[in-house]
Amino acid sequence: MELQEQVLKAMKEFGAPVNAGKVAELTGLDRKVVDKVFAELKKSGKIVSPVRCKWEPAEK
Repeated sequence: MELQEQVLKAMKEFGAPVNAGKVAELTGLDRKVVDKVFAELKKSGKIVSPVRCKWEPAEK
């Protein structure tokens, strides 16, 4: 599974806005990898920040 898909899936399953550390914990990926994926997802508009420092998928 592609990293972006894996991160988005974990975010959707968690069901609430999350930070990169929590996504790393949920997916088992390294925090640096999650940060990089978050940057890509932010740039493409696939995740949004409803609360400072927390993110969720743009489309639920």
